[in-house]
Amino acid sequence: MTPQTASQNSLTIEEYLSGEQDGELRHEYIGGEVYAMTGASRRHGLIVGAFFAALHPAARAKGCQLFSNDMKVHLHHAGVEAFYYPDLLLACDPDDHDDYFVTRPCLIVEVLSATTERIDRREKLYAYTGGLTSLREYVLVAQDRPHIEIYRRTDTDWIHEIVERENFHLDCLGLDVLVNSVYEDLEDF
Repeated sequence: MTPQTASQNSLTIEEYLSGEQDGELRHEYIGGEVYAMTGASRRHGLIVGAFFAALHPAARAKGCQLFSNDMKVHLHHAGVEAFYYPDLLLACDPDDHDDYFVTRPCLIVEVLSATTERIDRREKLYAYTGGLTSLREYVLVAQDRPHIEIYRRTDTDWIHEIVERENFHLDCLGLDVLVNSVYEDLEDF
């Protein structure tokens, strides 16, 4: 998803949430500014769908909830309050039960595109890893080739892993995922 222009007037969180609940368009909220989200490509949708299908049985078995595209994550980081719409969001905390957003996700996945990659790699990486103490893994998925990057929390820091052809492990679910399963619906992979 690509952010468009920010609104001219700063919104309160209550105004933002009210507008998102009743609105037809989705917006991300960063420190009072609202950014409209555009639609995704076919490739993006196929990757998100395949990744969801690969994770859903394990998420259900573990008692977690897996959301794609329409559930917001709410965080506070560096004095800024934000709401983002990740491509995939895994919530495993039974006390994290707001109807419209998650505050304690375990896993977040973003599918990269030319228009979102900079934001996903910088702004969201910084916000997610610094503002979500529950987050164990932040995953970036390329659309143009089999290439998955995992930022994984350790006891003391975050480590960065790159996976291209083999499988990868997701600690949140205790699950090994084949890279090919994420890209299986794309004809040119």
